[in-house]
Amino acid sequence: MAAAAVMVSSASGLLAMLQEPAAELKLHALANLNSLVHVFWPEISTSVPAIESLYEDEEFDQRQLAALVVSKVFYYLGELDDSLSYALGAGPLFDPSEGSDYAQTLLAKALDEYASIRSKSLKAAGEGDEKMDPRLEAIVERMLDKCILDGKYQQAMGMSLECKRLDKLEEAISRSDNLNGSLSYSIILSHQYVSHREYRCEILRCLVKIYQTLPNPDYLSICQCLMFLGEPETVGNILGKLLSGSKDDALLAFQIAFDLVENENQAFLLNVKNHLDTLSLQTSAQTLPSDQTAATEPSGDAQMTDDAITPNGNAHTVDPNEVAHADRLTKIKGILSDLLILKTIKQALEMRNSVCHSATICSNAIMHAGTTVDTFLRENLEWLSRATNWAKFSATAGLGVIHRGHLTQGRALMAPYLPQSGAASGGSPYSEGGALYALGLIHANHGEGIKQFLRESLRNTSSEVVQHGACLGLGLAALGTADEEIFEDVKNILYTDSAVAGEAAGIGMGLLMAGTASEKAGEMLAYAHDTQHEKIIRGLSLGIALTVYGREEEADTLIEQMTRDQDPILRYGGMYALALAYRGTANNKAIHQLLHFAVSDVSDDVRRTAVLALGFVLYNEPEQTPRIVSLLSESYNPHVRYGAALAVGISCAGTGLSDAISLLEPLTSDVVDFVRQGALIAMAMVMIQTNESYDSRVGTFRRQLEKIILDKHEDTMSKMGAIMATGILDAGGRNVTIRLQSRSKHDKLTAVVGLAVFTQFWYWYPLTYFISLAFSPTAFIGLNSDLKVPKFEFLSNTKPSLFDYPKPTTQQTTTASVKLPTAILSTYAKAKSRAKKEAESKAQEKAEAPPSEDASTSMQVDGVAEKKAPEPEPTFQILTNPARVVPAQEKFIKFLEGGRYEPVKLAPSGFVLLRDLKPTETEELVLTDAPATQATNAAAATAGQQGSGSAAMAVDEEPLPPQPFEYTS
Repeated sequence: MAAAAVMVSSASGLLAMLQEPAAELKLHALANLNSLVHVFWPEISTSVPAIESLYEDEEFDQRQLAALVVSKVFYYLGELDDSLSYALGAGPLFDPSEGSDYAQTLLAKALDEYASIRSKSLKAAGEGDEKMDPRLEAIVERMLDKCILDGKYQQAMGMSLECKRLDKLEEAISRSDNLNGSLSYSIILSHQYVSHREYRCEILRCLVKIYQTLPNPDYLSICQCLMFLGEPETVGNILGKLLSGSKDDALLAFQIAFDLVENENQAFLLNVKNHLDTLSLQTSAQTLPSDQTAATEPSGDAQMTDDAITPNGNAHTVDPNEVAHADRLTKIKGILSDLLILKTIKQALEMRNSVCHSATICSNAIMHAGTTVDTFLRENLEWLSRATNWAKFSATAGLGVIHRGHLTQGRALMAPYLPQSGAASGGSPYSEGGALYALGLIHANHGEGIKQFLRESLRNTSSEVVQHGACLGLGLAALGTADEEIFEDVKNILYTDSAVAGEAAGIGMGLLMAGTASEKAGEMLAYAHDTQHEKIIRGLSLGIALTVYGREEEADTLIEQMTRDQDPILRYGGMYALALAYRGTANNKAIHQLLHFAVSDVSDDVRRTAVLALGFVLYNEPEQTPRIVSLLSESYNPHVRYGAALAVGISCAGTGLSDAISLLEPLTSDVVDFVRQGALIAMAMVMIQTNESYDSRVGTFRRQLEKIILDKHEDTMSKMGAIMATGILDAGGRNVTIRLQSRSKHDKLTAVVGLAVFTQFWYWYPLTYFISLAFSPTAFIGLNSDLKVPKFEFLSNTKPSLFDYPKPTTQQTTTASVKLPTAILSTYAKAKSRAKKEAESKAQEKAEAPPSEDASTSMQVDGVAEKKAPEPEPTFQILTNPARVVPAQEKFIKFLEGGRYEPVKLAPSGFVLLRDLKPTETEELVLTDAPATQATNAAAATAGQQGSGSAAMAVDEEPLPPQPFEYTS
């Protein structure tokens, strides 16, 4: 048969047999055509009507075989819809498990068709089921069952999710060998591949239901799912249950709390906290005697630190600020910011250049974000006093970045600049407004303790500058809480129709309603159409975009309305709405829309923003961004090139991605100054926490920044970009990175919103400070049951130099000295020539003389002593808690076995609770309040290494704020 098949050179004979009246001949022809269709399909395609007629003939016994042949012919012709239709008619003869290209292609087509029909049926209940072809459903069922029977559970889970068959998903998970692993895999699939938010919620509810049936539920994963679903009461119940259990359960509760806090959803955390307070009061009333009521201490932030269980079983209240205390102490332990860089920038700037002056102040704030170190400002008070008007506003606000997270004493630190109650005319309105903005930055996303003060400051002032700062501060402090009273206060400022205050009010309203998809967006849009002030329209357009953060398809109506508006500023806001609604989803529809506007809109602002917005949509897949924007980065339009640069910077921030660096390198030398500015800032965002050992281009980039700053003829825009990039590279004392997703792969609302507002520095420089909201500490901080930091060691299984701090700069490298030619006299030249000839003759005589044994021995010894082999670098490093762990290093972190402590969760960075395996022994703590001298000594050693005179201090010895500065012309 095989030999006969090889000899066949044409299918014409077999096709002629189809016209014979005998059914046996037709069957013989069809059987052979089925086996030869992959060779002779062009010839067979001319007789498709004849084969179709056999399929339609109900009296013909082998109708299904005819359908299979027709299906294969249509497959080779590229008509997949017709091919699938006839494949379904082939019944059992079509085997989807067959490994051929034909079977695999049609199976994918069948799954797509099935998923599409299921999607429509979910949207319009009752209609979709009638349209479903039972034969199509049978094929999908057969394939799903086969995958489960063959043990291909992950494949079955993926197909079940795609086909919207949650019953099959549940069956695949329940029958798998590793239940927890399968559930985790399903969560990853739901976040990465499910594009519709409602369907993703259905999947997560299904997974939570399965989790709860397990004998030992994974509460960490359950609470992450519940946070996405927005069910704070259920999370509160779980935390309450764990806190009332064993000590290990309490540790797990704390770990859950830290993970939830990392996701930065203030409104959700406040609801959980309130529910826990209610449970605590109920439990106290029911189980505790009257003289033992559970203490509930008011806190200035929403961190989940409620009653912990001590080893003896008694409940005690943990101060919420201990968390910020441990984080801040960790930063101070290893602050390695280089003040010599700032000194060099300051010396290189022209006295009259206010833009670069403000950029340097901003760079210093970013470089010391969250460290409380303001040495540079203290040492340069006279230089700082040159800041006037809005530059003074920015300089004062920069203190908020430096002291970010200092919740307990933030207001006291800013007191010299804040509006004084009862004073007829306090300080400068610019410093007062900047101080209110700074308070918002300090308490961003943890503003419970400061909101009332900011509201009072807003009500008690008529200065639009102070109102500007108060609106921004309130928006930051109440981020995403949708507080109606605050919204009304800020809206009243908007309705004054002041351009300066109205812009901040628009942004503040958006921050307040971030992610709520509130109907208030309609009011904001209506006022944007009514007002004549471009600044107010721009503030409102960004504010409206913030309200639809993370709402995905729910925001489509508003996005359509904004992107079709005649006003280019509102279309500009529509780009941000599209970016924030679909943030981190890599949604194809959103990408398609943004690319369309990037090349078709008549406004350069809209085109620039459309390209930039791609960075927000794609930050969950940073590897894709350089490829998608590569052509746009070569556009003739400089605004599009600028947008491409920042899109890569946002999407690939903190990754050190090689493709991103390669794309940005030519843009840093672009012919247009603002394109160079954007590329330099974007490059710093990508390279943050990356050193020269990891990528040699980091060192080249640092030298390029230095060259731009020192060049007297460089454009101001480029210089500003280089100064800001320098601050971003060394942000937070070189101990933070830019992270838009938490370690549990949830989008960080504060970080994403912060970067979105940061990009507005194009219009308004003070908004640059919003980048500090995206900073995330690169640290592993292990905590015991008392939230103290014990001694704990773990392994970094790679060379230490790959992730070490950058080397400190030295005075020689920062000053360019030019060596002048030396004048040489003719008498000196002759004397030098004679001396050279005498030395050569002596050397020749010495070479001819036989060497003595002693001399040869001594020379050998000297040779060995002088030529010392360099020690090889170790291939691993033992790190001590707390330790700096950068994102690229996380995959090399291993926990040592046999130690005293065991992590509750195997996380390579962040806050990790440690289970004490030897509770009877005395604990050795690393960071405590008492030994202030230890931190001071460590800081002094760091300062000596830097050679810059900066000194970090213990947390208990908080630095005083700089002296209030007042400039009079």
